[in-house]
Amino acid sequence: MTRKAVVLIVDDEISNIEIMNAVLEDSYEICFATSGEQAIETARTVLPDLILLDVLMPGMDGYEVCKTLKQDRLLADVPVIFTTGLDDQDAEARGLSLGAIDYVTKPIQPIILAVRVRNHIELKRLRDQLAEMAVTDALTGLSNRRRLEQALGVETARLARSEDWLSVIMLDIDFFKAFNDTYGHPAGDRCIAMVASALNRAVRRASDLAARYGGEEFACVLPGADADAAMTVAREIQAQVQSLSIPHTQSKVSSCVTVSIGIASARCRPGMTADLWIGNADRQLYLSKATGRNRIVGETFHAVPVAAEKGFRLVSERGV
Repeated sequence: MTRKAVVLIVDDEISNIEIMNAVLEDSYEICFATSGEQAIETARTVLPDLILLDVLMPGMDGYEVCKTLKQDRLLADVPVIFTTGLDDQDAEARGLSLGAIDYVTKPIQPIILAVRVRNHIELKRLRDQLAEMAVTDALTGLSNRRRLEQALGVETARLARSEDWLSVIMLDIDFFKAFNDTYGHPAGDRCIAMVASALNRAVRRASDLAARYGGEEFACVLPGADADAAMTVAREIQAQVQSLSIPHTQSKVSSCVTVSIGIASARCRPGMTADLWIGNADRQLYLSKATGRNRIVGETFHAVPVAAEKGFRLVSERGV
């Protein structure tokens, strides 16, 4: 069954919310906020598919809310329709320049509101489908590197608000060139696809993301996972790959296909960027390969701010 789209109605007049809710509630999941500040908080919590936003509100007005939404990587692509009693071209132009996609004037005309919301929800679904195709690896069906980098950018920003944990796992199929040379590239593609399936079985939480990083290399983003939780996932990945029992006569560590794994774990803090996790996980993967392959090497790190032009200095806390 298709999930109902979520519409966030923002208005300081409860009567206006009730009118719009009556028009839309049969077709959409409705949530509402009565102030700009509440609208931002609610949007970050429910991640709506569309926002109906009142322009004139006490305190934080609709223009300021829209500007804040468009600066938030998590919410920037959510379509915003302004609802206003202002019949003013300058006001409309200002709203559109801030990123709104449409205007609905008050008093609300039910048919007009329903049609405009339906059209913009449908356009968003089409954009989402195209975006999903652009970030999916064709061979494995996993997310691709572009999607991984997007997700990391969003998660580092989101988790920094609560200084929560984030772990990144990177893994590489051991001696894959020798596998390709021995069995051929079609078999190599099948091997990559099978390892991707094993990865999917090991990475189970809905919030986690598994991706093909490039070639025979894969990566996982684990929001909220500390080093111990990430190690548990890494061991499950290793076990799932070994259970495939893909023959690899040219491997120097096993008669079957294996993977080397590197893990980077840290608490997110404001200003920390995704490349800190990618770079550290890549170093741990290098150590895994340099110390014998078919093993897991991980590290918990934290980042110490240094001079503005240098960003952060990484400090290792614990190796695993």
